[in-house]
Amino acid sequence: MPRHSSHCHRVCRGLVVFVSIMVTMAVAAQDMPGVQLSEVIKRPVFEETRLNGTVNAMRRSRLSTSVAGLVDTVSVNVGDTVAQGERLINLDDEQARYELSSARAQQQEAQASLEEARRRFSEAQSVGAGRNIAATEIRARESAVAVAEAALARTRAEVSRYRTALERHRIEAPFAGVVSSRGSDVGEWVTPGDELMTLVDLDNLRLDFQVAQAYFPRLDDDSELLLVSGPAGDEPVPLTIASRVPVTDAASRTFLLRATAPDDVPLMPGMAVEAVLRVSTGAQGLTVSRDAINRYPEGRVTVWIAEPAEEDDRYTVTEKRVQTGSGFRNRVEILDGLEAGDQVVSRGNESLNEGMTVRISRREAR
Repeated sequence: MPRHSSHCHRVCRGLVVFVSIMVTMAVAAQDMPGVQLSEVIKRPVFEETRLNGTVNAMRRSRLSTSVAGLVDTVSVNVGDTVAQGERLINLDDEQARYELSSARAQQQEAQASLEEARRRFSEAQSVGAGRNIAATEIRARESAVAVAEAALARTRAEVSRYRTALERHRIEAPFAGVVSSRGSDVGEWVTPGDELMTLVDLDNLRLDFQVAQAYFPRLDDDSELLLVSGPAGDEPVPLTIASRVPVTDAASRTFLLRATAPDDVPLMPGMAVEAVLRVSTGAQGLTVSRDAINRYPEGRVTVWIAEPAEEDDRYTVTEKRVQTGSGFRNRVEILDGLEAGDQVVSRGNESLNEGMTVRISRREAR
């Protein structure tokens, strides 16, 4: 009986020690900082430059009239949105309507004269030359038909001219847009060339940037333009490069780069925007995640290198000084200090110490 009791005590002590070791290991594992790692990779290196630009409307019309007249009605105000073909301004067209009516009456008269001339010519042809009518009379009636036809053509042209003049007393929107200014009101006399109002197209906007001329030959299909301010919010928005104007401003040594934004980006003409232009340098280089870089006030730049420890999913970290180059696409070029394939800490590097053992965080494992 005593032997059995002694054996039980030894087993219990062993279990207690085992549980204590497991608990200690679990606590130690929990105390290890959880980090995320990323690999140093070699890839094409890009250069980024920030650009300031302006949103411009592709169509901005200062509407005027082609005929002189008195403003009779103005149908819109500043800020109104109008559809293409919508009536904006009417000029007093009373005299133009009278002139059109007179021209139409002359056209009817010419039409009747032509019909009579054709009837007389047809009668002469049916009788026949040399019998009851002279040949010269037939030719005269034929000429009369030609004259009547010309007179009708002239009156038709007059009707078209007066109809066009009447239509020009109405100013319509050449495209859909918003009225940004108004320069005339009811009762004013306007002449051809006077600016009556300004219409701006809000559906066809372009983002214009002035770019240093050195970037012009480096733009290619791999170049990127990202909207980083204005209505873009915190996330950069890719822009489509619509055109690059190969004309350099002699004063600023820049060229125009014109881009378009996705339809869901709220833009307004005149808005100031900021973008990042990303162009290839034509070289390959080592890069790391931007989050792996540690910058110190004295100018020192380091990364934490992670080396596998003896236990699985455990790493020993060492801080190493590096020399950085350009940054792009959330990556930073490393000019010196690292080699391809090195593992660096990209998350959780805020409170590391030299030689510390770390574990891979669950977020990265997932």
